[in-house]
Amino acid sequence: MRANLPARNLIESDFTYLNEHLARHYHIPNVHGVALKKVTLPKDSVRGGLMTQASVLKVTANGTTTSPVLRGNWILERLLGQVVPPPPPGTPAVEPDIRGAKTIREQLEKHRESTSCNTCHEKIDPPGFALESFDILGAWRGRYRALGEKKEVEKGFGKNGQPFAFHLGLPVDSSGQMANGDPFSEIRSFKKLILRDERAIARNIATQFITYATGTTVRFSDRPALEEILNKSEESSYGLRALIHEIIQSPLFRSK
Repeated sequence: MRANLPARNLIESDFTYLNEHLARHYHIPNVHGVALKKVTLPKDSVRGGLMTQASVLKVTANGTTTSPVLRGNWILERLLGQVVPPPPPGTPAVEPDIRGAKTIREQLEKHRESTSCNTCHEKIDPPGFALESFDILGAWRGRYRALGEKKEVEKGFGKNGQPFAFHLGLPVDSSGQMANGDPFSEIRSFKKLILRDERAIARNIATQFITYATGTTVRFSDRPALEEILNKSEESSYGLRALIHEIIQSPLFRSK
């Protein structure tokens, strides 16, 4: 906000804030100390923006396995402003196969055979699949963890932070296709797809600010005022400070 950075930084940025411990988790060298500091990311790093922060990746996992549904829904609602209705009553949850015999993608494909389920999952699942290369703690991975088979044992840490033995399961596939047909191969190309429409990102940020400031949601009749806010902040690439300034000068803020 101080630097009036563009709204697109919520999706992708060339920096993040790290201390030594978090940098080690991200495999980023030469960061020292316990205090968080601004760090320029290596070229092509996956860590810029909010959705690939370990904090977000952890709270959008279920504690034991990753969930494309939770993560996809978080991206749609929090970053893109697209509200997805809850599942129909009685819809069973998708339980991951901890043996590693099937990936969550394969299980969701089976789940989507129902027309009522597929309507929402064709929107939710692709953003979630883009984040499948991150485990439950937000660390990068190329294969799933699995249990119960006699294979070479790997050593790591479990959800409780204690040492944990497992074996490597099936490869992670983080590709997908958006509901409009646009394909992506992994998280970097997924971010590029979202950034084609920076105004949509800014619209969601402005909507959240207006809701917070006025205590009420943006209604249909408020949309012209919202678009005017975006028009006036467009020159700054929808800078965060510019958005706030335009909101507090708008009738939406002054008359509610």
